Amino acid sequence: MRFILTLALASTATAALAQVPVPAPAQTKPVLITGATLHVGNGTVVPNAAVAFDKGRLTYAGPAAGFTQDRSGYETIDAAGQQLYPGLILPNTTLGLTEVESIRATVDEEEVGTLNPNVRALIAYNTDSDILPTVRTNGVLLAQPTPRGGLLAGQSSVVQLDAWNWQDAVVRADDGQHLTWPAMIFRTNPNEEATALEKRQKAREAQLRDLEQLLSEASAYRQLPAGRKENLRLSSLAGIFDGSKTLYLHADYGKEMIEAVRFAKRLGAQKVAVVGARDAWMVLDFLKQNDVSVVVSRIHALPRRDADDYDQPYKLPAQLQAAGVRFCLDYQGQMETAGSRNLAFIAGTAASFGLSKEQALTAVTLTPAQIMGIDKDYGSLETGKSATFVLSQGDLLDMRTNAVTHAFIDGRNISLDSKQTYLAKKFRSKYGL
Repeated sequence: MRFILTLALASTATAALAQVPVPAPAQTKPVLITGATLHVGNGTVVPNAAVAFDKGRLTYAGPAAGFTQDRSGYETIDAAGQQLYPGLILPNTTLGLTEVESIRATVDEEEVGTLNPNVRALIAYNTDSDILPTVRTNGVLLAQPTPRGGLLAGQSSVVQLDAWNWQDAVVRADDGQHLTWPAMIFRTNPNEEATALEKRQKAREAQLRDLEQLLSEASAYRQLPAGRKENLRLSSLAGIFDGSKTLYLHADYGKEMIEAVRFAKRLGAQKVAVVGARDAWMVLDFLKQNDVSVVVSRIHALPRRDADDYDQPYKLPAQLQAAGVRFCLDYQGQMETAGSRNLAFIAGTAASFGLSKEQALTAVTLTPAQIMGIDKDYGSLETGKSATFVLSQGDLLDMRTNAVTHAFIDGRNISLDSKQTYLAKKFRSKYGL
């Protein structure tokens, strides 16, 4: 009886392990991939390419004819007919912070209060999330877990999606602060009394005063002599004044974007990005002149106004591209955590409404890396950078042909198994499919 019980427990444990892939070990020998079409991430496409990497770094990425080293010491992967892309980067996400959105105990994306600059999403990031492996299967290998809630939600970080814990996962800790700009007050209901409208306006003005006071105190705090008693709320804001952190302004309406950017610049913020930016097409010149980067939230949406073009959300990336505004794409919105596996297809939609395929790819690889400050290592496949990429049998941005066969993070050949692939195999075997 004891033997049967032990066997049953072992079988259960094996099934559980089959659902949760173990993080891949470090690369131990050089690897050479040949025959694939290389999409560098910066707009360059190299047919019949060779990509070599060792100790997690790219040692060659270019035409196969240009690789002249002795191949005997390499583990070789023949990828003829496949497409090779940089690992996709997912900005502004609750991935790893939320598991089941309808179950409060699995949601750790928001803190109590309205001004929480010292909050760090990184330490809440859950590397054991069942959702992470499902996202990797579509090519997303890095992400920016971002806190939500209040005015100043806290700090995001950049992580890679195959790790034992958040310490192993971190690529760049605390890359920026996230500020949700208070919505402008409009009388949307003609029956609203003037006193109620005035009350809402005064509440917004109070929010802006509190915000300005906190940022002014943080700027002054930087001038205090060394050895001062640390104030975590103020010290966590220091990076936005010296340019080491980005101030991400979450705003959608054109006037709100202008107001938010001017507010941030006036108080000394050095690097500013607008997140959401549904009306960015109305303020293109302003964004360009003020060197503001844009994180465009999910473009699979209806137009904001009846008078807008039906395809306005879809063509916004092409409008930003034409205006010379740096931008990237995210997947914020309903079901954003589980749905973030579809980031590649958001880029595919943008490629159908004005962007070229390579420009759309750049919007989910190199440009987010530049905005997050990790482009020295990630975002494009160039010699010396991290060997973080995916191989697909078809077009990665097309849901009909996307079929990732291999994925590497820092040269580690990671598993593409997930709870969903495990269940698919299980029930295919049951029904003989």
